[in-house]
Amino acid sequence: GNILGIEAVMADGTVVDSLSALRKDNTGYGLPQIFIGSEGTLGVITKLTILCPPRPKAINIAFFGCTSFEHVQRTFALARQNLGEVLSAVEFCDRDAIDFVLQREASTGVRDPLERKHPFYVLIETSGSDAEHDTEKLHRFLEAAMEGEDAAVLDGVVAADSQQARAIWRLREGVSDAMTTAGYVYKYDVSLPLPRMYELVEDARKRIEAAGFTATAKAAGYGHLGDANLHLNVTSITGRDDRVLNLLEPWLFEWVSAARGSISAEHGIGQCKPEFLHLSKADSAMELMKMLKRTMDPKGILNPYK
Repeated sequence: GNILGIEAVMADGTVVDSLSALRKDNTGYGLPQIFIGSEGTLGVITKLTILCPPRPKAINIAFFGCTSFEHVQRTFALARQNLGEVLSAVEFCDRDAIDFVLQREASTGVRDPLERKHPFYVLIETSGSDAEHDTEKLHRFLEAAMEGEDAAVLDGVVAADSQQARAIWRLREGVSDAMTTAGYVYKYDVSLPLPRMYELVEDARKRIEAAGFTATAKAAGYGHLGDANLHLNVTSITGRDDRVLNLLEPWLFEWVSAARGSISAEHGIGQCKPEFLHLSKADSAMELMKMLKRTMDPKGILNPYK
């Protein structure tokens, strides 16, 4: 990662200095990661050493429409093969997610950059130091992705300038806010094997439909293809409804566990998921974490209830 070192204060006031700026240091335990992943339960981080990459000189943004999640996966594979070292982001979202954004942003000028609607969309970003070189690689990728009768992508657009690039990114980054303002939203951040990533969204919709909430509860899926991180949002249009919550939990976490995924890909456990942590961690790992907590914070004063 980009965190090279930390300084942290432990429960007894001890200041742990692990502020190394070295890219490689295999002397002893990797203490920074222990604190980074603890959500403040093992110590309070007071300083960080961060690796800051140089700002890229050339950035390209492309937005594509796909007919299925299988085609989304093929697009991702082709992007990795053809774009290689300049590939800096691969995001996806379904049509329901896009519709929420377009509805909320109607007055701001944000619009669908493609003429036709598609079930799925892929956003690709390249970042490099040579615009001509990167553009050439992007064109090779476009040829591969749009080749044949069963092409990975049906339609697409490459941002002509920074303003259009920001507008395209807004379609992806605006999903969470758009679904939040549309009602009461239940948000889930999970990681799954890539081939099963969208199955969870489909099964959640089936569950919502079977319970008779199709008109009032809307599900949408989006996320980061590069690390198979899915964001599943379910918005209750009529406001908070515990029947919808009970429909989703613990079923959703158990589904993820059965698929050998993680119930929290990037947002942590917090105060809402401790009772489900065992679904993503083996008993031996749970005991080791408890032992670390007892050793480093015997009075339980750091970030209690987590």
